[in-house]
Amino acid sequence: MHILVLGAGVVGITTAWFLQKQGHQVTVIDRQSQAGLETSYANGGQISVSHAEPWANPSAPLKVLRWLFKADAPLLFRPRMDPAQWRWALSFLTECTSAKAAHNIRQMVNLGTYSRSQLQALRQEQGLEYDQVTKGILHFYTNQAEFDGALEPTRIMRELGCDRQVIDAKKAVEIEPGLKHIQDQIAGATYTLEDESGDARKFTQGLAERCREVGVEFCYHTDILGFERMGERILGVHVLKDGHHQTMRADAYVLSLGSFSAVLARQLGLSLNIYPAKGYSITVPVKNEEAAFSVSLTDDEYKLVYSRLGDRIRVAGTAELSGYTRTLNYTRCRAIVRRTAEIMPEAGYWDQAEFWTGLRPATPSNVPYVGKSHFANLYLNTGHGTLGWTHSCGSAAALADIVDGRKPEVDFSFSGL
Repeated sequence: MHILVLGAGVVGITTAWFLQKQGHQVTVIDRQSQAGLETSYANGGQISVSHAEPWANPSAPLKVLRWLFKADAPLLFRPRMDPAQWRWALSFLTECTSAKAAHNIRQMVNLGTYSRSQLQALRQEQGLEYDQVTKGILHFYTNQAEFDGALEPTRIMRELGCDRQVIDAKKAVEIEPGLKHIQDQIAGATYTLEDESGDARKFTQGLAERCREVGVEFCYHTDILGFERMGERILGVHVLKDGHHQTMRADAYVLSLGSFSAVLARQLGLSLNIYPAKGYSITVPVKNEEAAFSVSLTDDEYKLVYSRLGDRIRVAGTAELSGYTRTLNYTRCRAIVRRTAEIMPEAGYWDQAEFWTGLRPATPSNVPYVGKSHFANLYLNTGHGTLGWTHSCGSAAALADIVDGRKPEVDFSFSGL
């Protein structure tokens, strides 16, 4: 079967890989010049099953209100005259109950654990190198209330098989000596040995090359405009390439366009509750090898993640719900630099920070759309929010099973819109 994959980020490329592995002819379409140049370009770098506590939880509404007029807030909601934004926000509030948060944690942990194992198998099979580090992820808390609030989600994750261990400040510094500078500020920590980190762009581009070698075709510099349909079947995709309008046809189609999936789906009457959560990152050269961290870190109070990418440090996080603009907000950029310099003053050349922003395709629940739409030949693999890199291999492998009429190996509520 010939399948068009719409989108060449980490989710689209992993989808292409697993589909071709099952014998399908695959073509990938993207507006960029190569794979991994949008949300996958400079993300936080974590393969983080332990980062499964959804934004929507019982403590979130009060925090959002407190942060509403704070320009450097970890989660910033900028109200707009945008019905999609308000629909998303109202749905987010309905997800903030203890019961729904627990359900969503289960979904995210199950998919994340499965995905991590798929990534590890793929890495070994293909010999992929992407500055990966397999030393686990350490969540540290400099606020007692934040630490106390993490204990129940951590318990749920452990019950689901994510071995996230609660530890004290002393143990945290033993695991990662780079935290010694703030040891007396750490209220507590958790550590998940099985989690990993790595450069998502390097992985995506490396896997895209493997895809090309085994026959996957790529149509870059191609804008996707809409669909041609007949009843409940997609007949083609309208594109603009080299100044010419074309219609590309296949037997089936996979929508993996991140935040832009919702915009395109509306043309088909599909209501995907995805809204862009603009995230920020800084990338800096390592300054002092002894002072720099090697274990990937999560600063939960400030919603920041830290990954070591060879001789570079990547720090990413925060979320700004302000539409589809990718304009850098330097107040938020400087807030990341300020916090990281406080944590590890000698680790990196903080004055040389390279700033980046990308649009993470967030659902109110943080659970992605993976599965079949009500159109006979249109599939969804999108809406992964902050966990696209973590969930990419698992959701791609599961979707390939769904396309072939098999039940996926992972316990997950697959979409059926």
